[in-house]
Amino acid sequence: MLASRPIRRALAAAFLALTPFTFAGCDSNDEDNDGEMATPNAQNRAVLDALAALGARPVEGLTTEQARTQPSVADAVRAVLVQQGRSTAPEPVGSTADRTIPGPGGTTLPVRVYTPAGTAPVGGWPLVVYFHGGGWVIATIDTYDSSARALTNAARAVVLSVEYRKGPENKFPAAHDDANASYAWALANAASVGANAAKIAVAGESAGGNLAANVPLYAKANGLRLPVHQLLVYPIAGSDFDTESYVENANAMPLSRAGVLWFGERYFRSPADAQDPRINLVGRPLTDLAGLPAATVIGAEIDPLRSEGRAYADRLDDADVRVRYRLYKRVTHEFFGTGAVVEEGREAVAYAAEGLRASFAD
Repeated sequence: MLASRPIRRALAAAFLALTPFTFAGCDSNDEDNDGEMATPNAQNRAVLDALAALGARPVEGLTTEQARTQPSVADAVRAVLVQQGRSTAPEPVGSTADRTIPGPGGTTLPVRVYTPAGTAPVGGWPLVVYFHGGGWVIATIDTYDSSARALTNAARAVVLSVEYRKGPENKFPAAHDDANASYAWALANAASVGANAAKIAVAGESAGGNLAANVPLYAKANGLRLPVHQLLVYPIAGSDFDTESYVENANAMPLSRAGVLWFGERYFRSPADAQDPRINLVGRPLTDLAGLPAATVIGAEIDPLRSEGRAYADRLDDADVRVRYRLYKRVTHEFFGTGAVVEEGREAVAYAAEGLRASFAD
């Protein structure tokens, strides 16, 4: 058994300089906002204002097609860059290539391969299999291009960004099956993208963070080699829509409580799917979580998903999984990919890359 959590956090603080991992904790960031939604900082506020000016509306008032075609946070970042008189060119990487890989049941999955600049290490680059956000309903690998590019450079790894199937056309567990299939493909075919099959991690944001969290669980249950690291950026990890952060950030933008429910209505076959252990990760027994790879979990203060992301980090900690958790204050859901204009986005990518590189080195 682990020691009590306060004792473990004290030990983690004492040995921080000796290990690349810390036990789950807030890194001195306090999550208590007395039930009130925090105010976004000026840089994050500029992105939200640009998003509103572009005409984006809460998804819960839209059809699926309207939600898929309306302006995104990525569009808002470009608008802020224009306002600042800066280039909107994407962050450069060594190369990108679009291709397809086989998916479940004879399907094919579009993927984009991002390769760092420079010479690969002996044996090939490390590899990050990355799953974008969008509630399993909206967004694409194009929408989350900035995150993939930033991770490629910061982690010095090939990033395989996967375009999985979405609801309502493809209901649960289609996206989850695609995530598992793409990871299995990466294990068998890493060399085809210049990568090292012994150094594969998974990563994802929001709904994609849920997919990334499920891959090592699937690998463990099916006798596959586990990924060396799991990067979970504000993941969907529970089915309690009345947590502290859901109440506090019920009307947050760009993701609200009603928005999360809207996504579930389109991806889930029935409300019962919200209780499936692939969705309700925090409800899994510790025996499921034991032996999983080291994790980095990132949270945003102004996000309905904040509480469940922290709770899942704590559950991993309780299962003796090495966990690094950091909460970023006064930023909203989707901040991770806004590093071009939001300092916390850059900091979060750097923090994520530290965990990935440490596991690749192990």
